[in-house]
Amino acid sequence: MSATELPLIGDYSTPSTELNGARIGVITFPGTLDDRDAARAIRLTGAEAVSLWHADHDLQNVDAVVIPGGFSYGDYLRAGAIARFAPMMSNIIDAANSDAKLPVLGICNGFQILTESHLLPGSMVKNDHLKFLCRDQVLRVENNTTAWTNQYARGEEITIVLKNQDGQYVADEKTLDALEAEGRVAFSYVGWNPNGSRRNIAGITNAAGNVVGLMPHPEHAVEAGFGPDHTGTDGLGFFTSVLTHLVGGQK
Repeated sequence: MSATELPLIGDYSTPSTELNGARIGVITFPGTLDDRDAARAIRLTGAEAVSLWHADHDLQNVDAVVIPGGFSYGDYLRAGAIARFAPMMSNIIDAANSDAKLPVLGICNGFQILTESHLLPGSMVKNDHLKFLCRDQVLRVENNTTAWTNQYARGEEITIVLKNQDGQYVADEKTLDALEAEGRVAFSYVGWNPNGSRRNIAGITNAAGNVVGLMPHPEHAVEAGFGPDHTGTDGLGFFTSVLTHLVGGQK
């Protein structure tokens, strides 16, 4: 889809560089809502967005994968519990755990799927206030060494969109202690904990730094005029980070 078909307020596409050859997969499940938004964010950085269907096995030689938000399989049983068993997820799990360490970003429902897949520890349960919440949310970047966060500064505060009803991150005290001690908390909520997540955790990473999950939506903060406060583009850093990671010798 060309830029003329989807006009931007401000041009945030990447000029022709060595970054442009990257292929970033976006998986779609029944009930996925934000796959097109994630694909658009990827295209804005100059990479190619590759559609991946949940029932397929072929990763189509992608260099990284985004598991977007939504309500996969209607959130029956638990959010992400059914999607975890999709054929495509089996391939993603294997690729993420392989020596190649495929970069994987899980956003909202994608984060829930990553915990159900045991690519990330802990689980997601109903917000402590038991209501769906949609708001602009300030996050603090706690770890800027991952495949998806390296374009931020540690301690930097960014504003992106939050929208969920199963957004409360929970884990046992031993796991929470380990996440903090090992620097695997990627993002923390600032100002207000919107869902009761343990220790204000908004996102985490695996030990290798190639798998990151978070509840808020960076793909909704990539275009001037449409992001938080109608000016926010703080979410672009996720997608430029993975391109920088790939060009840095991991592709």
